[in-house]
Amino acid sequence: MYAVIKTGGKQYRVAAGEKIKVEQIAADVGQEIVIDQVLAVGNGAELKVGTPLVSGATVKATIVAHGKHDKVHIFKMRRRKHYQKRQGHRQQFTELHISAISA
Repeated sequence: MYAVIKTGGKQYRVAAGEKIKVEQIAADVGQEIVIDQVLAVGNGAELKVGTPLVSGATVKATIVAHGKHDKVHIFKMRRRKHYQKRQGHRQQFTELHISAISA
């Protein structure tokens, strides 16, 4: 069984037992959270799509860790103008362990 969930402005396809990295969630490590924004639930060839959410469907997940992704380097340059700008960014994430999907 799998589900398509929405968190942090993005959509993820998850199944029970998987680990995923999502946008940072304000909760403690080890805490169990319930994600109720489920867009679709599938089981084999059967697929239930919500309009826009599947009513009564939830995904239970446990927070494993918080961290930062690898650095993304931003480099801007204008040729022949002596202009160079360097910048870096590290996006924060929360790692989740999907424990159960209930439709």
